[in-house]
Amino acid sequence: MLLNVSYTDKKIAKKIDAAVGKPFTLKQRLKMGGIGSPKLEIVKASIEIRNLLILDNNRDCCNIEMRPKGIIVGFRSLLESYALVIPYYKLSIYKGDFAVYSIFKDHYFIKVRSDTKAIQKFFKKILDYKADNAPTSIDDL
Repeated sequence: MLLNVSYTDKKIAKKIDAAVGKPFTLKQRLKMGGIGSPKLEIVKASIEIRNLLILDNNRDCCNIEMRPKGIIVGFRSLLESYALVIPYYKLSIYKGDFAVYSIFKDHYFIKVRSDTKAIQKFFKKILDYKADNAPTSIDDL
């Protein structure tokens, strides 16, 4: 789901927590070596996200936050902050040609440039965590 998270709203926070879980504790974050991505340059995006990004003339950048049951892809447009909330069971990540990672959820997608080792290492961390903690049956959801 694509949400405007610019303002504090308990309903939106509950939706996000229900979809991807509450944020990791400080102890868990330290044990994992961090849960946030470096700054990611957006190369291409689905039409809904592209329509938001073209509203301003800034560079199209995003970041990813890991959660226990999914990820949150955050980006800004004008003075608003948006979040693409993706549970692990709907997350698909592909590494394409020319050092580009594609992040898919249903009809939404974002393609980001992965020109540094830190970005590649972070995506490996996401995929490893997803493999270790993904539900094994429909009852686990």
